[in-house]
Amino acid sequence: MCEVCDSCAERLPIERFRRTEARALRPLDGRAPFRQVRDLTRRVQSDCCIELDTNAYSVPWHLLGELVRVVVCGGRISIQHEGKEVAVHPESAGRRQRLNEPAHFAGISRVPALAQPAALPSGPPDPALLRPLREYELLVGGGW
Repeated sequence: MCEVCDSCAERLPIERFRRTEARALRPLDGRAPFRQVRDLTRRVQSDCCIELDTNAYSVPWHLLGELVRVVVCGGRISIQHEGKEVAVHPESAGRRQRLNEPAHFAGISRVPALAQPAALPSGPPDPALLRPLREYELLVGGGW
């Protein structure tokens, strides 16, 4: 093929593209014409979570050890087991994050899910509970 005569130029792919296909293309307005979907399989770990992109997403505790389907689409994570959606989380933008849903841990123990620790008393300590360090040194057999 040569680049001089018209008959050869019509056979060049770039020329054919410019004549026919380029005119049919439309701008995308800065967005992809398709939705990116990731369809994965994960095993529920002993902490009631699945790991995805270094982040942990909670799953109902009764699915420990089970394989689940994870669908990531549009900033949403859908976790499915046996065809039913069992958990939904927003996709974390960070890394090494934990997204826990308290309802996923309900019934696993008598302690309320994600209970807050009791507040420590404020003020000076009770003098009856204070002992000199010398007593501890004698008890364990020596000091510094």
